[in-house]
Amino acid sequence: MKFSYQAILLSALSHGRWFGLPRFTDATAAEDTTSLGVPRHYSGEAQRLADPNYGPIPGESDLYSSYWGDDRPFPGNVTDPIFPTEDGPPGEDDVVWQNLLAAEWIIFEFYQQGIERFSDEDFVKAGMPKDTRQRLKEIRNNEAGHLRIFQNAISPTSLKPGRCQYNFPIADPLSYLAFMTVLEISSMAFLTGLVQDAKLDWSHGAIAAVSQTEARHEVWALTQLWKESPFGGPTETTFPYANQILYSTHNLVVPGSCPPENPEYPYPRQLLPALSAAPDTKSLTPGSTIKLAFTDKDNQPEFDPDEKYYAVFFHGMRNISVPLDTSKFPEQPISVTIPKAFEGRGVMVALVANEPGAPTKQSVVAGPSVILEQPAALGAALVRGQ
Repeated sequence: MKFSYQAILLSALSHGRWFGLPRFTDATAAEDTTSLGVPRHYSGEAQRLADPNYGPIPGESDLYSSYWGDDRPFPGNVTDPIFPTEDGPPGEDDVVWQNLLAAEWIIFEFYQQGIERFSDEDFVKAGMPKDTRQRLKEIRNNEAGHLRIFQNAISPTSLKPGRCQYNFPIADPLSYLAFMTVLEISSMAFLTGLVQDAKLDWSHGAIAAVSQTEARHEVWALTQLWKESPFGGPTETTFPYANQILYSTHNLVVPGSCPPENPEYPYPRQLLPALSAAPDTKSLTPGSTIKLAFTDKDNQPEFDPDEKYYAVFFHGMRNISVPLDTSKFPEQPISVTIPKAFEGRGVMVALVANEPGAPTKQSVVAGPSVILEQPAALGAALVRGQ
């Protein structure tokens, strides 16, 4: 039995139900998953999404802007991986898009969980504008569109990753919105790296277009939630090693919850020690002295006494390296002063390297950490867990 994508599409459109797709019967699933080479423990429902013309199309359908329901919008409600439908070598940028799709599942689910957990009244009681939850839905819809764009960007010879389970620090509306601010501004930092990893001109343009939408999300958060200037200087911070930032999100993924067929996320990855400012940090503004914290007790850096190490701070288009004294670690924490030269806007990305400027990803020995400069008080509060 073969499905007509056109018939399914017309049926769904006629019922206006792209937030709740009809499911296959067990008998249908058994027949079709076998013919498509999909493992039997999946329904086969996700394979319909292998057709890039199936479902609402980003840029054409208003689902990705103006859907105001609480249920997951398409394709966020279809969580299984999409298996290859053709034989052959992977597309030239498939790994980049697989990494982006896996990261996008995290971002989409973050917004979806916030919408489900908090009411309009919850945000108003926290001192936020009355339309906060509506705007979060609009951002959630944009992120659903990104899911579909990234799925379609992966060639039919490669697997399109499915959703995992995630655990976010969303104890209350304010902590949720604070984490949202970091998430959005971090996404702009790793997108500047992924665009350098991509090889095709089309990929460069698509990633740049997505980054512009993320910038709009951040502008809304800065101006409407935090009453801050939306301007972060002449450029966003560019960071060359996108997968290092992506790996720093792995602690949000519930261990063992991903579809077993999903590719490693991110790929390739270095398993670097996680880096943060210490919990007693008072300020993260340029000129502040902070202590470094390596937050994973099972993955601590080892410093060679015969090597030199540097804290490398990326901001805007430049980076500045500050020598580190690692001789007393781990008995005593490592301190460093954030370079005064940087403007206190946007974000910085900090890491520890064994060469000034961290000229290669192999020179990085810990981190990176995204440091929120704007609003300044929020960045330090997040480090303190407030």
